[in-house]
Amino acid sequence: MYDPMKAKGRVIALTAIVLMGGVALASGLGWTSTSHAMPPITESPQVPASAVQPALDLSAAFTNLADAVTPAVVRIETRRAVQSRGSREQVPEQFRRFFDEEGNGDDTPRNAIAGGSGFIVSSDGYILTNNHVVEGANDLRVYFPDRRYFSARVVGADPFTDVAVIKVDVEEELPTMAFGNSDDINVGEWILAIGNPGFGASTQLDFTVTAGIISARGRGLRLLQNDIFRDPRFADDPSVSGYAIEDFIQTDAVINPGNSGGPMVNLQGQVVGINSAIASTTGVYQGYGFAIPINLARRIMEDLVEYGYVKRPRIGVQIQDVASEDAEAYGLPSVSGILVQSVDELGPSARALEPEDVIRALDGQPVGYVSELQAEIAERRPGESVEVTIYRKGRQMTVDIRLGEAPINNFSTAAAERPVLAEERLGIQVEAIDAELAAEAGFGEAGGVLLTEVARGSAAERRSVDGFLGQKLFQVNDSRINSPQDLRRVLDGVEAGQIISLHFQDRAGSERVVNIRMP
Repeated sequence: MYDPMKAKGRVIALTAIVLMGGVALASGLGWTSTSHAMPPITESPQVPASAVQPALDLSAAFTNLADAVTPAVVRIETRRAVQSRGSREQVPEQFRRFFDEEGNGDDTPRNAIAGGSGFIVSSDGYILTNNHVVEGANDLRVYFPDRRYFSARVVGADPFTDVAVIKVDVEEELPTMAFGNSDDINVGEWILAIGNPGFGASTQLDFTVTAGIISARGRGLRLLQNDIFRDPRFADDPSVSGYAIEDFIQTDAVINPGNSGGPMVNLQGQVVGINSAIASTTGVYQGYGFAIPINLARRIMEDLVEYGYVKRPRIGVQIQDVASEDAEAYGLPSVSGILVQSVDELGPSARALEPEDVIRALDGQPVGYVSELQAEIAERRPGESVEVTIYRKGRQMTVDIRLGEAPINNFSTAAAERPVLAEERLGIQVEAIDAELAAEAGFGEAGGVLLTEVARGSAAERRSVDGFLGQKLFQVNDSRINSPQDLRRVLDGVEAGQIISLHFQDRAGSERVVNIRMP
């Protein structure tokens, strides 16, 4: 006979047995013991916000600045014609004989890919950058923050200041940067250095924002002078290197090569300089970065846009910085100023200045170094009059000078165009596999092409094709590739924007495919 009370008792007993057994099992598995793999973690602030509020405010300011200005910062990709047998460092050791000077490599000029940064200064597509970013380029492409890109043209470039203006033609209005006044910046002032280097798939750096302070002003590095001195365009008159204007802003914000041409901005988000150079023994940042003052760059930009070249003012003197011995010899009140060594008899200063005059101010503003005087003169135009304060024979006086125009403005600012080969658009180079190369590469028999070079910053590098260096490229889309001519013929038929499938085979016979959009 069924007894409900006994049944209930059996259920309770069975439940207790199962519970105890489960506890014993869990204990045996370590589920109920104290965990030693994950210690207690606290997320409570160690320091109250009020104690570090100034630093939090500065951090927030940097964030707001970056959000505000990066939409107008672009990456500039250039192609230059170079004599090249390929990049030996990229090529596996057994294939490097094809790129030696004594080897049988191809001497045909190729388009090397390089680039830097720039920033949009007008909503209709004018972009400010460095001359050295675009110099010698026969093809320019500008990449925007939303990953679109457009072809660009050089409006004008000036090696004497390292300033260049390029333009993209777009129908929409573009975001722009606001200009500040580089004369108002002070040593110790916070700035941000912004770039858009975009090195490639393995080190993708779409944007870099670094913070620092103004370390110094008026730095002359002789970088531009040395470049102009070696420039074949000025081989007939190397003395024109003296027209190079180096009045750099120094900063401890990190500036590396890909940041060249990007903006240096103050805490109001205004551009006060163009990132331009670093002082380094290794080619990368070592604590000293330099920027072109925006006041100078703006003046150069205006002429490049209006005339295509710079109407460069001159006062017609040979000058040097005053040394302590000079200050004592000429009775100067301080070791500051510019010593006139000689005066052009037919120049603008012929009736106003004499050798051994010491220039101390321009239009009432003190100038202590040659670079300062050059920069101040460069911000003016030929035909303008300036008041120059000088010391002559121990006496201070002022003279008026009407600025002339430097006779150095007619020089080429763009490289002659050459056709861009289809494989160069992708950024790859190949070599035909002969019997000797086939044996060295381990492919058994001749025929086909070997991938020997992937250009830095190219579409191929961005898809990590450099990982297939030394492998056979045997098929593109549905076409077999038996020679470099086959590759060029197939790629020539590909329109910009179409997807290309590259099929590779390694020495073990393993095959891989990479899909790339044709630039």
